[in-house]
Amino acid sequence: MSHVSDATPSRRAVLAGLAGLGALTLAGCSTSGTTRLATAAATPVRPTIPLDILAMYAARPEEEHPVPAADISLMNPAYWRQEVANPTGEPAGRVVVDTANYFLYFTMPEGQAMRYGVGLGRAGFEWSGEGHIAYKRKWPVWTPPAEMIERQPELEIYRNGQPPGLLNALGARALYIHQGNRDTLYRIHGTMDVASIGKAVSSGCVRLLFQDVMDLYERVPNGAPIVVI
Repeated sequence: MSHVSDATPSRRAVLAGLAGLGALTLAGCSTSGTTRLATAAATPVRPTIPLDILAMYAARPEEEHPVPAADISLMNPAYWRQEVANPTGEPAGRVVVDTANYFLYFTMPEGQAMRYGVGLGRAGFEWSGEGHIAYKRKWPVWTPPAEMIERQPELEIYRNGQPPGLLNALGARALYIHQGNRDTLYRIHGTMDVASIGKAVSSGCVRLLFQDVMDLYERVPNGAPIVVI
């Protein structure tokens, strides 16, 4: 009995050995692990973010409601704000929303454009066409339309307006889209939800990260044309 006991590893020793083996296997799976181990250990690879990009999405403590930094490592780098050659065919001074690719462009002189990643309206709430930016607001009050309150009764508390702040539905900035003298009820506005960029998530509005909508706000004058395609 004594001999068998000495030769048989305890449960604790077996578990410890498996843990050690697992650690060694996982440590090497990036180059030579089996398919199963590689799948188990796979995690999304976050991009390396250049310092100038990090600076664009840094905290904005000087704001009326201090804005935290955006964790843009969670976002496809294609949606980071950048100046690009204008692909829209539109003249300078226009806002162009490319709904197929989740980009918003503000066209600039000399064939350039500033491009932003956006979240768009989910199925059933999309809007497209031409209009203009009638006016803009910093830290706006959000008043949900009556039909939205009917769909979402929990919004009744905001029938007379949701106060400005980080949790306000319009965020740090809002640009109001009109067609002629008619308010479309659609907005370009801010969000802190990084994961919503590049997706159809809103009730028809165009949403940008706070840092992006603040940048856009400073570029777009009242009356600027907007094309949503």
